Amino acid sequence: MTRLAACQYAIELIETWEDYAKHLAAIVAEAKAKGAELLLLPEYSAMALTGQLPKDVRSDLHGSIEAMQSLIPAWVELCEELAREHRILLQPGSAPVKDADAKFRNRAWLFGPGGLIGYQDKQIMTRFEREQWFIDAGVDGLKAFDTPIGKLGILICYDNEFPMLGRRLAEMGVELVLAPSCTDTLAGSYRVRIGAQARALENQFAVLSSPTAGDAPWSPAVDENRGRAALYVPSDYGMPANGIVAESENDAVSESTLLIVDIDLADVARLRTQGQVATRRDWSEQFPG
Repeated sequence: MTRLAACQYAIELIETWEDYAKHLAAIVAEAKAKGAELLLLPEYSAMALTGQLPKDVRSDLHGSIEAMQSLIPAWVELCEELAREHRILLQPGSAPVKDADAKFRNRAWLFGPGGLIGYQDKQIMTRFEREQWFIDAGVDGLKAFDTPIGKLGILICYDNEFPMLGRRLAEMGVELVLAPSCTDTLAGSYRVRIGAQARALENQFAVLSSPTAGDAPWSPAVDENRGRAALYVPSDYGMPANGIVAESENDAVSESTLLIVDIDLADVARLRTQGQVATRRDWSEQFPG
């Protein structure tokens, strides 16, 4: 049995690095104290760093992500230190990162007790990212990460709405997909939820989701947030009929809360050969000839 923690994350206004470091450390420590082997935070969780910028900068949609670049190396270092200190797998959400080609990409790092494991860039941009925020798609493709709890993959928010991305992770042997998300409406959160559940059903793996939730009026990028942390599995033998192992009670919070959930990934894997249906095996039958 593996214990997982997914944070329903309130992007609070935190105006100093010291206070931010204490804030993140407290979340990681709480997850570890509750027995979690992995902690997931949401997409664009790093936008909380912009609270440290001057008011006129953090309130600027484009200026804020440019100015926060100087804070990202320290943030990555902090995340790695916390993962090592607490002996936990940590996916601390994502950040808009300016690459050497001067393009911004939505990047999610994964850390473990031994340090940095790797990172995953978002593959497909939403209209807001593409047309207003000018965030570019990742160029490295999807990755699978070997960890002590099994092989993990990361589908960031909108990526969960595309079947072939989930299928690619299944073909790479992924057992648990991490789905950090950031949505500003209930409709958006349901799109991610429905997509994540569909990917779990199609590929017979588990999906852990962590959203931003609540309001951050000081940030034009993440000012409104709705979503529930959840763990999704196929609807099949030994699993909840609705495919939801656990989820948060509300769609918005004023303080970050943790969803703690236990899952036996071997039980999920067993469905691929002993389940009521064989969706992973039968995938190719959609494409006759």
